Amino acid sequence: MRGATVPAFLVIGTPGDRRTELFAAACRASGLPEPRVVPWTDVLRATRDPLAGAAAHLDVTDTLVRIDSPGEDANVDALLRGPGNPARVGGGARWYRTFVQALTRIRADAQRRGARLVGDVDDIAVMFDKRLCHARLQAAGVPVPDALPPVDGYAQLRDRMAEAGMRRVFVKPAHGSSASGVIALQTAPGGRIKAVTSAARTPDGYVNSLRVRSYETERDVAHLVDTLAPDGLHVERWFPKAAVNGRVFDLRVVVIAGEPTHAVVRMSRSPMTNLHLGGARGDLEAVRRALGEHGWRRALDVCAQAAACFPGSGMVGVDLMVGIGWREFAVAEVNAFGDLLPRLTGLPGTFAEGLDTYAAQVRAALARPSATPHDAAGSGGPSEDTTARGARTAGTEGERDVSGRDVHEADQGRPVAPMHGEVSACAT
Repeated sequence: MRGATVPAFLVIGTPGDRRTELFAAACRASGLPEPRVVPWTDVLRATRDPLAGAAAHLDVTDTLVRIDSPGEDANVDALLRGPGNPARVGGGARWYRTFVQALTRIRADAQRRGARLVGDVDDIAVMFDKRLCHARLQAAGVPVPDALPPVDGYAQLRDRMAEAGMRRVFVKPAHGSSASGVIALQTAPGGRIKAVTSAARTPDGYVNSLRVRSYETERDVAHLVDTLAPDGLHVERWFPKAAVNGRVFDLRVVVIAGEPTHAVVRMSRSPMTNLHLGGARGDLEAVRRALGEHGWRRALDVCAQAAACFPGSGMVGVDLMVGIGWREFAVAEVNAFGDLLPRLTGLPGTFAEGLDTYAAQVRAALARPSATPHDAAGSGGPSEDTTARGARTAGTEGERDVSGRDVHEADQGRPVAPMHGEVSACAT
């Protein structure tokens, strides 16, 4: 590598948003130079050499290139999936195609300039396709909910459900995030049906709302599913989650350099635990006590196993569901940008103890000075046996049918744009 002995980060992100600001603070706290931010808008507009605007920065430093979330920037959204209301539901297939093309250009330019990518673009691409991600996890023996074969619309969905004997499923846009377009679907004898979702129907189409709602006629549910289907759907069996104090929950576990380092409990009275949909952070210690030490270690082991399916990624956010009996686990999602957990410090006994997710990633990346542009800070870590060390660190009421009532009254159904890879990126 060229230039200075102290490396510096170049971040592909959105200038001024929480992610880039928190990461910059972590760099400063580690004694590193202020990271240079290359806006996603510049990357997406560049037909080639997306890092050209930072050439001077690359020429004088040993540079680590960090790819961060496209965020909530309306201009970035328009470049990814075309002009329109940023809060609209849909357009995921175009978003994904444009995003993956940009990732490929970033990798080629970084390699050409001798910079190290912190995170593998192929891993990121798989994590942003729920069908590919589920298949990779399942092939590796990671516990995941059963998935239905591909469906092209509502009629085929109902046929597949009948063939599999499933009455309750989650219908997810293949390339969605932040619960955008996700449907918790329940059917019952006598033609009864209920779809719980944050997608609000308007004269101009469906938009993302901060209020969860229900559709309870087959006509309405069919219209919603058929609207989403052209972008691709992933359908999973509804995994009955454990509850604490009458609220179902799941865990977001951040795995850095192979070690589960941070965890947060997300609780809700609706099927979606997303924090922006009225979910709330829960008591991690209470969940640990309910699981017992053996159960807690098993939970972290499952998260490490899921992260190992993406060996080129220095950080992933694993959304882990705990079953009603507190003995079964299933991975709902693996998030490429699942580290936005402000003020949360690392689990005791891990290398990240006392560090937030960004400071821990900086430490892990700097621990691999010999990484090549391909492997970057992904498959190794600060210790020789991080998975095992992470596992060592650390109410039985079942999930009930829910009404889908408004859970965020203060927002009055205000449309909201998807937040790619936010803490609330899981919905199951």
